[in-house]
Amino acid sequence: MENTTGPRPGLRESKKARTRQQLAATALELFLERGFDAVSVADVAAAAEVSKPTLFRYFPSKEDLVLDRFADHQDEAARIVRDRPADWTPVRAVHEHFLAALAERDPITGLCDHPDVLAFQGLLYSTAGLQARIAHYTVGEVDALAAALAAESVPAFTARLAALQLVTVRQELGRENWRRISAGRSADEVFPGAVAEADRAFAMLADGLDRTLGPLIPS
Repeated sequence: MENTTGPRPGLRESKKARTRQQLAATALELFLERGFDAVSVADVAAAAEVSKPTLFRYFPSKEDLVLDRFADHQDEAARIVRDRPADWTPVRAVHEHFLAALAERDPITGLCDHPDVLAFQGLLYSTAGLQARIAHYTVGEVDALAAALAAESVPAFTARLAALQLVTVRQELGRENWRRISAGRSADEVFPGAVAEADRAFAMLADGLDRTLGPLIPS
């Protein structure tokens, strides 16, 4: 018998996703207009016409209203390493992926001059509370990448050290690209230097990590 007591699970999840997007969009608009520290959770809830308990069901903290999208990237480095060609080292895999993302002007690389992206990144890098919260997502990214390396029989401590270095390099390259664009240069102008900096940074890692980690060894 057909269930007529409520929406199908797919519709229910779609409604939740729309509500989540609405809350995040409302919050970001307020944060950009007034500043992150000047806007309270109550302000966001009122603007979105929901209660504070409802908002907290979707976002556990005020910071997550801005940074929840980072959760989508927590396993990216681990996936890149797991899916790499067998003759590539982890450093090369992450390096090649970053170069491709630069060419696509992916916002995660910092090399994007779209006004909305610049506004978001300006908020992110200028707010101490958001910077502190990013550390939470960084830990998840490092943990996932370390686990992927350990699955290739890399010793656990070595895997974690390597993961920390790879994640940090990606983050710092992105931050440097944003600095240059926020100073008034276009993404196209910054691109050649961004590629050169990425090549230099990953070459520094490869000098040590490639000897330690090596290419993928089929199981």
